[in-house]
Amino acid sequence: MLFTDTHTHLYYEQDAEKQAQLMERCFESNVNRLFLPNVDVKSIAMIDDLVAKYPANCFAMAGLHPCDVKEDYLALLDVIYNSIAGRKIYAIGEIGIDLYWDKTTLAIQQDAFRKQIGWAKALGLPIVIHCREAFDEVFEVLESERDEKLRGIFHCFTGNLAQAQQAIDLNFYLGIGGVVTYKKAGLDAVLADIPLANLVLETDSPYLAPVPFRGKPNESSYLVYIAQKLADIYGISIEEIADVTTENSKKIFGV
Repeated sequence: MLFTDTHTHLYYEQDAEKQAQLMERCFESNVNRLFLPNVDVKSIAMIDDLVAKYPANCFAMAGLHPCDVKEDYLALLDVIYNSIAGRKIYAIGEIGIDLYWDKTTLAIQQDAFRKQIGWAKALGLPIVIHCREAFDEVFEVLESERDEKLRGIFHCFTGNLAQAQQAIDLNFYLGIGGVVTYKKAGLDAVLADIPLANLVLETDSPYLAPVPFRGKPNESSYLVYIAQKLADIYGISIEEIADVTTENSKKIFGV
């Protein structure tokens, strides 16, 4: 059984011993593939360090998180884009639009989003989308960019059935994390009408820990609790959840 965490910030843990323990718990839980979304300039080196330690298990992305799109975003984009040369990255992410914290930056968030979609298309890579309280705005950009090169993952998908179907129609997989285990989230009802072939697993560690760890720091080893919830929803074994979602991740990332 092989699990893939398609979205984890495990590199945030900078204590070497604690980081090694997090990785060891991943391996004990058969979470042997971890994809690391970039958020800002500072996280580039942290990701590269973790990839260097675990080259067979950790895979880098490059991108500017929408919450980090400020007045100096063009300069930050230049640094992140220039970092791609000479590194192996598997996606542009996490990128997108976040209107939860600050709606005044929408215009520059949209511009940064479009520029980074352009990178992905030019490089033949998928994108990993961060979308918070911004489905309409994200879909507006994606629909205008729709072509055979546009593809990727809707990270931490928490939308309704119509939004799920629109994302899938745009050639995106849905990233399912700890929220699916929350009783009032309603995501289980949405997924009842979505084939497993359209899903990947993620933790967004250290955020959004699944039940029974809700409210505590998340970690990639907890992916098994998300997988078990999906096994319950689809009425199949956790081994099949692991197989299908890992195969889906290979189709997206090419590894």
